[in-house]
Amino acid sequence: MENQEYSVGLDIGTTKIVAIVGRRNAHGKIEVLGVGKAKSLGVHKGIVNNISQTINSIKAAVSEAQSSAGVPIRKVTVGIAGKHIRSLQHSDYIMREHPDKFITDDDIEALKDQVKKLVMLPGEEIIHVLPQEYKVDSEGEIQEPVGMHGKRLEANFHVVVGQMGSIRNIARCVREAGLEMEALTLEPLASSEAVLTKEEKEAGVAIVDIGGGTTDIAIFKDNIIRHTCVIPYGGGIITEDIKEGCSIIEKHAEQLKVKFGSAVPELEKDSTFVTIPGLHGRPDKEISLKTLAQIINARVEEVLEMVNTELKAYGAFEQKKKLIAGIVLTGGGSNLKHLRQLANYTTGFDSRIGFANEYIANDKNQYLKGPEFATSIGLLMESLKIRDKKQNADEIMEMVVEQTKPEVTVTQTENVQPAQQTPPVQEQPVMNQQQENRRAKLTFGQSLMEKVKKFFEEVE
Repeated sequence: MENQEYSVGLDIGTTKIVAIVGRRNAHGKIEVLGVGKAKSLGVHKGIVNNISQTINSIKAAVSEAQSSAGVPIRKVTVGIAGKHIRSLQHSDYIMREHPDKFITDDDIEALKDQVKKLVMLPGEEIIHVLPQEYKVDSEGEIQEPVGMHGKRLEANFHVVVGQMGSIRNIARCVREAGLEMEALTLEPLASSEAVLTKEEKEAGVAIVDIGGGTTDIAIFKDNIIRHTCVIPYGGGIITEDIKEGCSIIEKHAEQLKVKFGSAVPELEKDSTFVTIPGLHGRPDKEISLKTLAQIINARVEEVLEMVNTELKAYGAFEQKKKLIAGIVLTGGGSNLKHLRQLANYTTGFDSRIGFANEYIANDKNQYLKGPEFATSIGLLMESLKIRDKKQNADEIMEMVVEQTKPEVTVTQTENVQPAQQTPPVQEQPVMNQQQENRRAKLTFGQSLMEKVKKFFEEVE
């Protein structure tokens, strides 16, 4: 199988690292070829804090994915999160040199490139430049300006920014694991691709991805990304609270949370207990499930209040910006029992749990149905999009080669005396016509070549 036939998403999370290999089938759905998962040992709250351990974890996950898929993995699309991520709104414009010609993708890219030159705070770097709405001359609220005529092209952008050091550390870990980083994508954007529908994005929705170290938020309205942020708390801090509150080891605290944890104490009975084995001959410990739920509830409410603060910062409680589709909870932390009910009560919005399995064609055992795989599948989908773009560029390249291929004309000459042969000067008009045709095709090919060149620069 050739490398171009499949793509790979690599989720470098706080608790686990997941590599998913897949390709698109004839019906447009994703066929997963292999999955690899390894414990994440060098990442804290979405930030790499131990290079060597992270490299080893990436190698372990990729090796397992390679074995299950039966294909070599070279390029990966990687997710990024962490408390260093921030976003801002920015408006910019360009004045087009030829307003008589219609707006092309090249004009859009020129405007994006101008935004990428924004001066950030020391140590920061732009990760994404996401256009929201365009304005051509005096006409505003334009979603797709390509094909329109105008002198001034303006747009509002959602700009995602991260710490340069954190970005470089991720890139180094991927590189030293023997891989090439195809693209770097903000994790809540990847998750939204995997679990949100187009109707939800149109109506207004907030995706809340509760991971091990962070809670990532992305808000959409009118099919446009409106707000993104990363809260530096996730499922890991809940486990830490259980460990301290119940005086048990972390392993048992995590098992308690996963198997018996609840976000609403009122729904648990006082008389229900669970027994934790004692350490080194010490007696077993009994823990009330209601007490466990009270510990969990305190921390989850704190996280949901932070989510509420971000919703208010966007303006989700205003009539014009109201999120009709409410909240979609995903990530491993969304598996917590009764979390959806607590989210409804705390935020006032209807919520659901987001699963990524509707895009997967061959998930017969429902292994990938869990919301903990939402980011990984979203990264795979992003990688497939990049592959599709490159395939289209290759097709354009083939067309360019075909168009610029020289014409070979075979002229049959009669067997006549040299004095009777037609003078070369009489063939000149025919040759000139051929040269003009060839020159016209070459000009067309050169313009396509320029577009292909700009495309590959954008992908890189």
